[in-house]
Amino acid sequence: MRVSAVLVSHGSAADVAELVPLLEPQVAELVVIANVPGSVPRGIDAIENAHPLGYAANLNVGCARTRGEALLAVNPDTRPEPDAVAKLLEFMAAHPRCGVAGPRLVFPDGRPQPSRRRFPTVTGTVVRRTPLRRVVPQRRHYHLDEELPAAPVQCDWMLGGFLLLRRTMLEELDGFDEGYRLYGEDIDLQYRAMRAGWERWYVPDAVVKHVHQAVTDHRLLTRATIWHWAGIARFVRRHPERLRAL
Repeated sequence: MRVSAVLVSHGSAADVAELVPLLEPQVAELVVIANVPGSVPRGIDAIENAHPLGYAANLNVGCARTRGEALLAVNPDTRPEPDAVAKLLEFMAAHPRCGVAGPRLVFPDGRPQPSRRRFPTVTGTVVRRTPLRRVVPQRRHYHLDEELPAAPVQCDWMLGGFLLLRRTMLEELDGFDEGYRLYGEDIDLQYRAMRAGWERWYVPDAVVKHVHQAVTDHRLLTRATIWHWAGIARFVRRHPERLRAL
């Protein structure tokens, strides 16, 4: 299997400059998308959008421009270990129904990042997206009540900062839902994958550092917060059965 990577930059030229040399040796092809002017440094070939697109739409553009049997969706603020992509690809190649393979994300200082998650519930969403998150533990949502897996495990969904996706799965699902501006497209894709019988695997041997600023966790009302709530609303409209998950 060949890996094609799609890197979308919304204004992170310095991050792109640091990430590309780490990523290029690990993939067969790399498509960089400059979603806004100046978001990719000089010397790096990129698709420059005339107008900003949503993250899901950009990933679909990148997928259409590539040919690898696996697509790597990458955020600029990630830093993969030299064998991270190879570890994910090796696992996916050995498991024909693995549609999504995600690494062990860690913060820059090496602390584990809770990237392996459960599908949203009503109460969990209310807690996570309101000031209640400051006082109510979210252990179940984040699997914080469990030991960190030492071997690959299946899960509901994984944070979309660095995911290896099987192209046949993406084609079956018609790609990412472009109705998501930012936030929620990763949950939606993996939920639809689950319903279609595709497995989602967390592969801890693949290690990727991720800054993950989590803006919506630190500031109550921002443009990102609005996009996040819009993503939640769209997910509920598309999958109303999740309203029964308390």
